[in-house]
Amino acid sequence: MELPVNPLLAELQARWRAMFIALAAGDDLPPGRRLRCEGLMEAAVMLGLASAAELDEMMDTCYRDALDRTLAQDFGADWRAFSPFPHIPAMAQRAPVYPSTAD
Repeated sequence: MELPVNPLLAELQARWRAMFIALAAGDDLPPGRRLRCEGLMEAAVMLGLASAAELDEMMDTCYRDALDRTLAQDFGADWRAFSPFPHIPAMAQRAPVYPSTAD
């Protein structure tokens, strides 16, 4: 979805890209980065800059650019059903856990 360039929308795209590139590299993603971005998504909708569906489409493009697959491919076609707007489904992979004792 091609929307007019707006500083807030451009910032959202930059933040999504940074988050998804970090996840693709296996880096940690502090929850604060995701939560602040979600707040900006709400603000963009409240200001009438884009609809939730348009933001989802923009975010999916950034996700696909970084990870070479779509949000629907990773989380299912109904991912918004369990991850309501403005939640960003961006979580780092769990670290492997190995027992330190025999029991």
